[in-house]
Amino acid sequence: MAADESNSAEDDRSDGRDETRTERLDRNWNDILQELRATQTGTQIITGFLLAAAFQPRFTELDGYQLWLYLVLVALAFAATLLGFAPVILHRQLFGQRQKEQIVRRGDRLLRAHLLVASLLAAGVAGLIFELALSRTAGFVALGIALVVAALLWIALPRLSMGRS
Repeated sequence: MAADESNSAEDDRSDGRDETRTERLDRNWNDILQELRATQTGTQIITGFLLAAAFQPRFTELDGYQLWLYLVLVALAFAATLLGFAPVILHRQLFGQRQKEQIVRRGDRLLRAHLLVASLLAAGVAGLIFELALSRTAGFVALGIALVVAALLWIALPRLSMGRS
């Protein structure tokens, strides 16, 4: 058996595909890249919204809490952006060094971190918008609901999906 076709823990979770280890790693890497592309647009739109908000006349009217929330969201937006770049940077640095398994494993972790930060960012932006449009209470409610929905997507949806397979 060739080295590329050796068994690993991931082979035990086979989905019935007839592919070598290298083909599986390539497929998994392509899946990661597709998922990054899907999240990139949302992250860019939210980051652009936050950056543009600072140049609006009403921005100077933010109270201490609103300004703090805004700055936390800007930091999350930049963290999400950098986490979105990280798998590509990793790939560029390790390209051609026979490190595909490490690239896929670390790329998966970086994508998960990116998705977590982007989820927190989206929830926070919902809270900020409801805060500015309606009231502080509405902002807290929107933030709470968004966090619950994010938690359901992260925890409940995968469990429900696994239970039905």
